[in-house]
Formats: sequence, C-alpha cells, structure tokens
Amino acid sequence: MISSLNNNLIKKAVKLRTKNTSRKELGLFFVDGRREVLAALDSGWIPETIFFSESLAKTPLKLTNLTLVSEAVFRKISFKENPDGVAAIFKRRNLRLEDLKLSKRALVVVLEAVEKPGNLGAIIRSAYAAQAELVIINDLKTDFYNPNVIRSSEGLIFKLPIIIAPFKETVEFLKRQQINIYVSALKEAKVYTSLDYTSKTAFVLGSEAFGLSSAWLNSEAEVVKIPMRSGVDSLNVSVAAAVLLFEAQRQRGFI
Repeated sequence: MISSLNNNLIKKAVKLRTKNTSRKELGLFFVDGRREVLAALDSGWIPETIFFSESLAKTPLKLTNLTLVSEAVFRKISFKENPDGVAAIFKRRNLRLEDLKLSKRALVVVLEAVEKPGNLGAIIRSAYAAQAELVIINDLKTDFYNPNVIRSSEGLIFKLPIIIAPFKETVEFLKRQQINIYVSALKEAKVYTSLDYTSKTAFVLGSEAFGLSSAWLNSEAEVVKIPMRSGVDSLNVSVAAAVLLFEAQRQRGFI
C-alpha cells in the first residue's frame, strides 16, 4: 500500500498526467478511470503500473499485480472530481502508416492542427462509432495521450489506430490505398449529401480557428460543405466530423 504523496512512482504519475514533455521523454502516459483502463487492456495496450484504491472503487478489480494506494494518494494522481479508484500508466505506441492494412471500404479521418483535447477525443469517439478504421493527425497541436483526450474519447482512443504523419506522407498513403479524399470547407464546395461515400473514403478536417491549410484546399481532393443557417460561420470541428462520418455510415447501410 502506497500512502506517501512523495513516493517516486506517485510523482511520476502526476508528471505523466500533467506534462506532455514527460509523456514523450518516458514513452509512457497516464490513464484515469476504470472504463478507460479496461478499454486499453482489452485492446492489448501494455501497462507499466495499475493503481487501485479500494476505498474509492465501487467494485473489485479482477486483475493481478495491482499497485494499491490510499485514497489520498489516488486523489493526488487523479484529475477527476469523483475518481473511481482505478488508474494506470501505459506504454506509448508508435504506429506507422505502412504498418496498416485497410479494408475494401475503409473509412478514414484526417485531422489537421486540431488544438482542443476535448474536440480530438470527441472526434475519435465518433470515428470509432461510425466504424472508421484509422485517424491520421497532421500538424499535431495537442498530445493525443493527454488525459482529457482519453476521457473525452471514453477510452475508444485505444481501439482505433491513430497515426501522426505530415501532409505529403498522408496524401501519398491515401492515393496509394486508392482512397477518395474529401476536405471540409465552406467556399466553392459541394453539399456533403450530394456525394457518394460507399467506397474507400477519407474526410479531412482542419483546426478550430483556421480551418484547413492551403495545401489541403489546393490538393486534388473534393471539397465538401455542410450547409447551415446564414450568419453561422462554422460548426465545431467534432460536430462536423460526426455529421460527415455518419452520412458515410448511412449510405453504407450500417444504421
């Protein structure tokens, strides 16, 4: 039982929870919550440490090699107001595009410079729900191992390949895979419901503040828009992603 707030393992957990630099340097990240930890384990992620507080947990955790901690220590490492007594440190993964095998009707999401952890997590959750097979991130602005990304994805971040790649490498990969590319913008675009997404499809969405870069907008991709009421500049990027993804799902008859 760890009861000291000054324990070195506890200090490491706090650093991994709060600092992107620590996550990169150590090749580790922190996961807070029973649902999220179990999702990672079920998907084959390798834990370094699993923390468990019996006084906070509502039900036992049927796992071996648990690191038991006091309630005070668990509250120190957790970022939740009402922690459930389960957290863990996991090893990061470094996937590459060339490692992937996609299906004949693969659905892919490409995100460029998305900054807010909550939006990134929500997009990952929608992508998984809509049966997307891959998320590619260009120009990474927020660490996708950020606890807020993990929380807003409801742990589904562990069930979907997420790969960081530059624009050129992404375009080459999508073309090599014969994936139709659709970029989301407002000007000079076709209404998203007028196009066919039943074959291999990639949706590309940009940052909350600036949208997509000229590189994507000037690419050979088809530009699509979500029509909306006059006076509304844009939708939240996570909402826009969900609209596009579930239109593809509707066309494919998955609903």
